[in-house]
Amino acid sequence: MPEVPEFWRTEIWHPLSVHLPIGVLAIALLFKLISGFRAGSTWKTGGSVLLYIGTAGAWVAIYTGDLADGIVSRELCDPTILKDHENGAYITAWLFTAASIIDLLTFLGSRILKKTHFTWLVILLMTVGTGFLGYVGHLGATLVYQQAAGVYTPSDDCAEFE
Repeated sequence: MPEVPEFWRTEIWHPLSVHLPIGVLAIALLFKLISGFRAGSTWKTGGSVLLYIGTAGAWVAIYTGDLADGIVSRELCDPTILKDHENGAYITAWLFTAASIIDLLTFLGSRILKKTHFTWLVILLMTVGTGFLGYVGHLGATLVYQQAAGVYTPSDDCAEFE
């Protein structure tokens, strides 16, 4: 009789780590947009903190995705989607990293970066990054729900659950 694999497999770490940065980065953009139209530092500071946490989380998601890649890619019918997913994830992470660096430099009061000019650049980078985030998420869902990437498929009679 087949046996159900252990849940804490290497390829499971990626879906566990990817959802936090998706939510946090989307909310960070919302906070930054509000701060662009409203005076006050609460929205701006909150957006910055969320941006930094989400960007770090995006790099953790890429790391865990790289771990899962070696396991999952051998089982896929169309591995080109996985490559597009990976490339899009890197673009996304670098867009948010650039936004984080510019935001941090303006927050620290850099003389090179004027706050008013670069606030909108950060928002633009985050907006483009959020668009990529949605696209990369769509590709990830395609991998899971159309190709069963990293998913255990039980036998027809589900005997392993008895």
